Amino acid sequence: MFAERAYHQDIRPLNIAILNLMPTKIITETQILRLLGNSPLQVDATLLHPKNHNSKHTPKKHLEAFYKYYEDVKNQKFDGMIITGSPVEHLDFREVDYWTELEEIMDWSTHHVFSTLYLCWGAQAALYHHYGIPKYPLNEKMFGVFPHSVNDKNIRLFRGFDDIFYAPHSRLTEIRRSDIEKVPDLRILSESEEAGVYIVATKDENRIFVTGHCEYDALTLELEYDRDIARGVDRKVPKNYYPEDNPKLPPTVLWRSHANLLFSNWLNYYVYQETPYDLNEIK
Repeated sequence: MFAERAYHQDIRPLNIAILNLMPTKIITETQILRLLGNSPLQVDATLLHPKNHNSKHTPKKHLEAFYKYYEDVKNQKFDGMIITGSPVEHLDFREVDYWTELEEIMDWSTHHVFSTLYLCWGAQAALYHHYGIPKYPLNEKMFGVFPHSVNDKNIRLFRGFDDIFYAPHSRLTEIRRSDIEKVPDLRILSESEEAGVYIVATKDENRIFVTGHCEYDALTLELEYDRDIARGVDRKVPKNYYPEDNPKLPPTVLWRSHANLLFSNWLNYYVYQETPYDLNEIK
């Protein structure tokens, strides 16, 4: 932090909205809140879920107790917002039952949120909505833990990162470098030879798009793999996850430090140090 900023800072909790689109909401909210909590910064989190979707995997009492709808907060402003992934990438965007609502929220965030972090399908949805970037079906699921490189080491988001770092992916579609390069407002910050584009940001870095699932716990990929096998899906073992690719052995976590750095850097450099003290100044 520059001295001028430090001398004039006023301290207050950061207001972070989390639009949780995952079906297992309790697991996802715990993963994200754990990462946000790994910081000395105070965070007030507001959990949101779509009104136009019936959540089958989260108890109604939990949603009523801890979640709000967009209409409940649309007159508020937030320092930051996280929009999660969702296992609907096999559908066309406009076939998703809450797509219209999600579009409204993404438009609203432009003038009511200072910095937004999009994860997996959430990143694909935002890139399509704001920039018309399509997603493409993969021949087989991108499933496992893959090495990534940093394209620009001077980006604040990557402070403390190793030159090569690992992150989980679990998706049936992809976005392509060639489409992103056509948009002058976008930069590719990180990618993987095998998993493709990983992190994209706007030139002002107020929107950050992450195509993977660095928030995943140690056993999340295993739960997804076991679920698919139980359903009779022909699913390969997630790559670089089990020792010797043997699902009978405990998985090796290679991405935990990256996940904590990514979230703490976003929270510190893009939210805390940049957002105005008076949220009404967000235009």
